[in-house]
Amino acid sequence: MNEFHKFTVIEALQKLESSPVGLDEGNLQERRKRYGWNELPEVERKPLWRILIKQFRNLLVVVLLLAAVISYIMHHVVDVYVILAVVLINATIGFTQEIRAERAISSLNKMLVQQARVRRGGEIRLIRSRELLPGDVIILEEGEQIPADARIILCRSLRTIEASLTGESLSISKQDMALPGQTPLADRKNMLWKGTFVVAGYAEAVVCTTGLQTAIGDIAKTLAEIKPERSNFQRKADYLAKQMAVLAIVSTALLFTTAYFSGNFEMQELLLVSIAALVSVIPEGLPAVLSIVMAIGSKRMSRRNAIIRDLNSVETLGSVTTIITDKTGTLTQNRMMVSRIKLFNEVEFEVSDKGWLPTRYFRQHQAIVDPGDYPILNKLLQIAACSNNATIKYNVNKEGYELMGDPTEGALLVMVQNADLLPSLQPGVIEKLDDLPFDSKRKSRATLCKVEAGLQLFVVGAPEHILEQACQVLSPQGVIQMEETYASVLRKQIDEWSGKALRVIGLAYKPILDGIIKIDENDINDLVFVGFVGMIDPPRPEVKEAVEKCKKAGIRVIMATGDHINTANAIAIATGIIEGNNTGQLGALTEQQLLLLDDREFDDAINTVRVFARLTPGMKLRIAERLQAMGQLVAMTGDGVNDAPALKKANVGIAMGIMGTDVAREAAKVVLADDNFATIVNAVEEGRIVFANARQTSFFLVTTNFAEVTTLIVLIAMGYPIPLTAIQILWLNLVTDGVGDIALATERGHGDELSARPINKKENILNKEIFPFILIMSGTMAILCMGVYLWFIGLGLEKARTAVFITMASTQLFNLLNMRSLKKPIFEIGYFTNHYVNLALAASWAIQIAIIELPLFQHIFGFTPMTLVEFTALIVLSSSVLWIGECYKLFLDRMRAYMGRIRLMKNEPRLFC
Repeated sequence: MNEFHKFTVIEALQKLESSPVGLDEGNLQERRKRYGWNELPEVERKPLWRILIKQFRNLLVVVLLLAAVISYIMHHVVDVYVILAVVLINATIGFTQEIRAERAISSLNKMLVQQARVRRGGEIRLIRSRELLPGDVIILEEGEQIPADARIILCRSLRTIEASLTGESLSISKQDMALPGQTPLADRKNMLWKGTFVVAGYAEAVVCTTGLQTAIGDIAKTLAEIKPERSNFQRKADYLAKQMAVLAIVSTALLFTTAYFSGNFEMQELLLVSIAALVSVIPEGLPAVLSIVMAIGSKRMSRRNAIIRDLNSVETLGSVTTIITDKTGTLTQNRMMVSRIKLFNEVEFEVSDKGWLPTRYFRQHQAIVDPGDYPILNKLLQIAACSNNATIKYNVNKEGYELMGDPTEGALLVMVQNADLLPSLQPGVIEKLDDLPFDSKRKSRATLCKVEAGLQLFVVGAPEHILEQACQVLSPQGVIQMEETYASVLRKQIDEWSGKALRVIGLAYKPILDGIIKIDENDINDLVFVGFVGMIDPPRPEVKEAVEKCKKAGIRVIMATGDHINTANAIAIATGIIEGNNTGQLGALTEQQLLLLDDREFDDAINTVRVFARLTPGMKLRIAERLQAMGQLVAMTGDGVNDAPALKKANVGIAMGIMGTDVAREAAKVVLADDNFATIVNAVEEGRIVFANARQTSFFLVTTNFAEVTTLIVLIAMGYPIPLTAIQILWLNLVTDGVGDIALATERGHGDELSARPINKKENILNKEIFPFILIMSGTMAILCMGVYLWFIGLGLEKARTAVFITMASTQLFNLLNMRSLKKPIFEIGYFTNHYVNLALAASWAIQIAIIELPLFQHIFGFTPMTLVEFTALIVLSSSVLWIGECYKLFLDRMRAYMGRIRLMKNEPRLFC
């Protein structure tokens, strides 16, 4: 454990052979050899042998092994080998699928790479946290995760949460003074600890220890690790398993009873067939297949920029009924740029709108002007430059400028660069003494500077707040008293700009008595108002289409932002969240207005209003909780520290991957790699595809297995010999079902996923609506198999069983095509659009031909050769399953259209009495 807390800042830097400007590039390699990488060991994964043994800890496997024991006692050695082969193949499939699922989750985790801002050689750069070395100077602000143990060398209003290390849930105030050597770890207020979070303020600190040498290293617990939880989908899967178990027990009991009282079977054969039937009805591979469905869905989402931190949330996205989204960076491009400046009694200035590219011009009445000719403008630029911790640098690799820091501060910095004012702000001309970072409750940030006129406090923040705290205004005639008429004019300017989707920022200052070196929050009053700047953050071009998709999908989109109500309304109209005629108070509410409502009025408001402005994170949390209490399944976006409770409370918390804080990402289940609202809609679409694939896979297994057991029961009840042996049933269950269900898990969407209402969170995988389809398909398959059996029984039992086997396998494979979509016919979605299904069909038919025609397998399975004509006839006959399924889909489509017309006619006004 390091003891850098007892050293002064200078002593700590000396011991680490560093300086306030950071490490030199020249000795990084030598340090890397000495200290290694700044990373903790990965969480220990289950050994492969445990995963393998897990495949055999299954009731169904026990039943199969029991069947093998009975076969061995009865001297049916071939049956023993086949059953053991089935067990081993099933275990191999389950083992492989679980390994792939773990690897998929691991690869998604690696996409969530933590980064750190570091000063090296005097330059600020962004590096991966694992590259940090002792001696590096790191820069931290509100919302960031601390990447290594570090000694604070400079801090302003710094508070951290250290619950992961000390158990203390309250935030801890930090300082940079040396402490006694015996100070306990929890009281070392000049230290920062790896894995904890900055919840307020700003800090520069020198890294002391990294990796396993950090205080949290012995715990070896990373905050990015995924912790699977019991989800809504898991409950549905559990209920499906119970349904299948009941079906298996009832059908097997019925089969055993029917065969026993028929008196045509020896107990040995009866037990083997009953066990085989039991195994065939329960799809033991279903849990593994459902996991594969989820893993495939999460992979597809990651390719569409939605990183899934919790695999169980994949399906939940498909059930979302309400999306509560932030505005800045999610609905907009998050490329803030100052477009207008308003000073008291001055004509508006227009600033270059070329993003972060400095273009060096201001305009008034379309004419380019020199900012140096306007003293008030110079004062505003001075405040903007000093109250700023952002950095904008040209990235050679990306061939463009990139921002490190807050987007609002970045926009102010570009404005200052455009005025060519930065040289006059160098140390010696202006000295920054203290800085009070932005606080969401205070709605402003403050900087104490020493300028030519003496000490001054520069304040930047929400325009209404700045006006409330201003008692004077800087005019062309000098500092004058702020009259109500002046304030009224300025408020109208705020409303006008906000209505044009501009984000308005107020700037002010206050002379401070000499001798003061620290900012007191109580000093932020009696300000001298200087001016406003209007920033534009254009809507993302793809958002409007995404919002329209949500409307068609029955998903309500709510904007919850801290911006001005007019700005929120303007963006909401531009993106289609509200209609253009819903302006002003009709289309949006502020937190102050919500606080005036009682509980019933509040619920009514959040059920009807779609835009909420000037919200605090606490109010966002309350809105989410009330919507959930009313039965809504809520997805919520967030990026700040204070958004974490709401993200955790939401059914699906969605954090921003670019501008989001580490705290927000840790609380969320989904991270947007591009911070784009359209990505949320894409993820919802994929979530619906996942549920559809899980349902279709389950239906396929239920249909085929039910057909098998029905065929057995009916023919035995009619007094015929059993149509399929135990080995043949097990083989059908392994090859046809096992290959087909995995192929169905890969089915892509068919373009209609967002045209239906959200999936009801209480809707089970097997529902009443699908039972007619299951009965029709199972009945058709069973009737075909029974007909074929009666057709061939006169040619011998082995011939009849071979024909039934071919028919049962072929009908299952044709049913696989049916199950690719429960609504659309196969000719509409395309026969060859799922290559995995085509491969499954080809492989299954090739295997069926091989085991029937090759003498070795004929002997093992009890088959007899079939002529080409017989084989072709059986396959053509089996294809009727596909055509009947397609006709049923067409019938349902016509019925839905007819019912839609009936509903439409009922809603039409009557023209005649």
